[in-house]
Amino acid sequence: MPDPTSRAVREGNYNVDPGVQFWATPPVHGCLVDEVIHPAAYTFKLPDNLSFAEGALIEPFSVGMYAATKAGIKPGDVAAVVGAGTIGIMTAIAARAGGASTVFISDVLPQKLALLDGLEGIVTVDATKEDLGERVRAETGGWGPQVVFEATGAAPAYKKLWEMPAPGGRIVLVGMPVDPVPFDIATAQSRGISLETVFRYANVYQKAIDLAATDGVDLSRFVSETFAFDDSVQAFERFLEGRPTDVKIQIAL
Repeated sequence: MPDPTSRAVREGNYNVDPGVQFWATPPVHGCLVDEVIHPAAYTFKLPDNLSFAEGALIEPFSVGMYAATKAGIKPGDVAAVVGAGTIGIMTAIAARAGGASTVFISDVLPQKLALLDGLEGIVTVDATKEDLGERVRAETGGWGPQVVFEATGAAPAYKKLWEMPAPGGRIVLVGMPVDPVPFDIATAQSRGISLETVFRYANVYQKAIDLAATDGVDLSRFVSETFAFDDSVQAFERFLEGRPTDVKIQIAL
């Protein structure tokens, strides 16, 4: 909930409003209650063909939508996503829907990659067996992806990140590293690489809902388990197990 009078909101960047209150981000409480009051301007109605379970995935899907939007994907672009966590998966789906002809996505856990089996235009790469950049270059005549999304926030991912895009390509930083990571400025400059960053999302929520409501995007397959409201503690305990096949754990009233 941003401050509607802030300069960030007036300039269309409510996601970086210094005074924003983001539920469940300490010290702001979450919404595990029977009823909440929320500003109408930032409240969106789900269409009849979207379940509440799918609605619970609109928030992370909006992160992916914002990443794809900031990437400036053009029809036919090849994209690569580093990391197949929840945000990486949502980013891959958004990039594909945004016009990418093929989206390559890598992870060190094959169980996570298996969650994307059967999705047209998305190619999984087991990072324990092959290098993502080399695989994409092999599939593109040595050229590489026009867009690379970093969705892990893991420092080792940055070692080869700057050389991964095709010349003139773009890197979008979605994951948030805990500590500072190296930035190979010379490689980025010499290859003409442009850089974008993502913090949450802005002005894409309705588009995310509209896209999820089409036949082209199926978010329901990523709802791993639904817990009753009275079993909320069990839901958090399940999350802490860190099962590689879990994407979205839902609590329902």
